[in-house]
Amino acid sequence: MYDYDLLVVGSANADLVVGVERRPGAGETVLGSDLALHPGGKGANQAVAAARLGARTALLARVGDDAHGRLLLDSQRDAGVDTVGVLVGGAPTGVALITVDPSGDNSIVVSPGANGRLGPEDIRSALSLLHASSVVSAQLEIPLETVVEVARNLPDGTRFVLNPSPPRPLPDELLAACDPLIVNEHEARVIAGGDLTGSPEDWARALLALGPRSVVVTLGAEGALVASAEGSVRVPSVKVEAVDTTGAGDAFTAALAWKLGTGAELAEAAAYAARVGAAAVTKAGAQVSFPTAEEVASLRGESR
Repeated sequence: MYDYDLLVVGSANADLVVGVERRPGAGETVLGSDLALHPGGKGANQAVAAARLGARTALLARVGDDAHGRLLLDSQRDAGVDTVGVLVGGAPTGVALITVDPSGDNSIVVSPGANGRLGPEDIRSALSLLHASSVVSAQLEIPLETVVEVARNLPDGTRFVLNPSPPRPLPDELLAACDPLIVNEHEARVIAGGDLTGSPEDWARALLALGPRSVVVTLGAEGALVASAEGSVRVPSVKVEAVDTTGAGDAFTAALAWKLGTGAELAEAAAYAARVGAAAVTKAGAQVSFPTAEEVASLRGESR
């Protein structure tokens, strides 16, 4: 029996968000809305998203000893996340600078701060958390060598889920641990070395050839594609009115990882995750937009 349904190893950032009519071009200044401050970071987002759904969740991350760090710790605890693995100090808390246009699309620049100080030694010091978790999820807003250390120390029976964002080429041993590797089209092209042609099914086959046990390709309004050695299947999206897409991918990944830990098949987990992601884009902000299980069950939207 595991103590945690999901352990998230990753980043924790303060999101500084400004609404804009359009994103500026090179050398251009545009006026935006009042600045909004939200707790964020891909790791922290995933942990809150899973906990909101009812998963027993822990976060392994690093924040600064500052106001932003305290905001992040409070948001995790308020959502029900166990913060025993959150380290404090070493650098200022990471910050994400986000612009959101009227369609809900966003552009993000991240200053890693303390996230860049979460090192392999921190993983080795937290092996008890890995052994207590059914599923471990990670991203790439922390050092790559730290994520590799997670893969190296996975206990037998613990499943590893990776969203390689921001994307970069991955070592074979990390790819081999992924079950699944979750990517959008841009991330898929980077992981595959830019050599992707044909349909999403073709992309998935190319990615599987690199070593992951399974692959999920998210396709925005077209839903997602789930693929493994047994074949591939499309998962439809849910049609909703998008307000802000910030954090939607994190909510999708967290929901999928949690469902896998409950014994769901990958396609079933992805279908549920698509509903969670759809619910998340109907509200502004990242963590504040993440739905509860009841809200997902009551989501009114058309599959497409």
